[in-house]
Parts: sequence; C-alpha cells; structure tokens
Amino acid sequence: MPAKLTFMGHASFKLVTDQGKTILIDPWLKDNPACPEPFKTFAGADLILITHGHGDHMDLEVIYQAARMGTRFVVPNPIRWFLIEQGIQPGLFEGMNKGGTIELMDVKITMTQAFHHAQINTENGAEWLHEGVGYVLNLGDSRIYVAGDTCIFGDMRLIAEIYQPTLALLPIGDRFTMGPLEASHAIRLLQVSQVVPFHYGTMPTLTGTPEQLSELTRGIEGLQILALQPGESLTL
Repeated sequence: MPAKLTFMGHASFKLVTDQGKTILIDPWLKDNPACPEPFKTFAGADLILITHGHGDHMDLEVIYQAARMGTRFVVPNPIRWFLIEQGIQPGLFEGMNKGGTIELMDVKITMTQAFHHAQINTENGAEWLHEGVGYVLNLGDSRIYVAGDTCIFGDMRLIAEIYQPTLALLPIGDRFTMGPLEASHAIRLLQVSQVVPFHYGTMPTLTGTPEQLSELTRGIEGLQILALQPGESLTL
C-alpha cells in the first residue's frame, strides 16, 4: 500500500509507511484546539519523532502512553535525557544527533539543523533548554523534509543537494517561526515540488496563511502548496 501522511492539526502529523508502520511527528493531541476529535485519543504508534520540547509539539501524556506500549522514540538529546529522568525507559530511544542518519522500519531518518530556541519547564521550576531539530525521512520514492519550528537558514540548500526532498513540511505562522515570506524563500532553497504548511492559525498570534504563501510562490513552476485541513491526508 502507498504511504500516507495525515495532518492532525497545528504541527502534528501521522505518517503510515508502505509497510504499515505508524510514525507520529510532534504529537500534540488532547489539548490541541486544531486536532480533530478522532485523533485526540492516542491510538498507538511504532515510532514518535520530536523536533523540540515545547508543549505544542511534545504531548507528555502521549509520550507516557506510548512508552507503556513499547513505542520507540527519536528526539533531540536534551529531550532524551529529560524523558529518561521522568522515568521513560532508556532502551526506547534511538540515540542520534544532527547530521546523523539511522534506518528504522524501512525509513532512513536524518536529523537536521533547525534554529529555534526551546525549553521544557518542569514543576520544580527547572528549565531544560535546547535547540530544535528537523528531520529528513527517506521512504524511497518519497523524501519528506520535516523542518520543525525554525527560521529560514541558508543551509537548506545543502539539505536539498544532499537529501533531495520531494515534500517539505514548513511552518508559516510567523512570530515564533518562519512566516510566509521566509517560507517562500525556503522553498526556493529546498527545490521541493510539494509543500504542506503548518503551525499557523491555531492561535491569533500565528498570522501567516497558506494563501499568502501561494501568492509569494506563484512564479515557481510545478510547485504545489498543499494546505491540508486537520484530519486530511496526502497519499505519497
């Protein structure tokens, strides 16, 4: 069966591979106002990828439920240390760092740079400060660049040259990440043919829109801006 990518609202995605494995990307479910009701209850996953530890990208309730089910995790190292301290079994994590590639469930996963300062605030007042990451998921015919929360950066051109992504998941909300203007230039650096925008409209401060992005990229031949509504899927 073909792989399928489902947008679960805000910055959360579900990828079902052609082998039937379920990969969740930055799951934020129950308290996510953009998440459709059928997705608010965690239904299991084989692998969870986290780009950074902000609460709108890492739902701790989901993490704990997934760990009890034996789900595996790929996360930035500071998040791994934090979650192990919270009682998550160390053996569930696939250790890696920016620039590295591993293969899990017939998917090659590369951890890439991202520029986004993040923190996890704990109940005792401690802060786990860290930088976000992105990922390239190589499924063979489809190669997905998951930007995570980031600004534009020039080495996106290197991501294009080295990993040749065909689809990019890009934040466009502005204020805390790229807005449509910066994302339009990121698309030119990445040279992708399909873009799924995310991290917009969930709250009033996230003002960027897919329409603005489409207008700013209308001269790019063959480009598809796929503004998935929460709950909608894309067959890869």
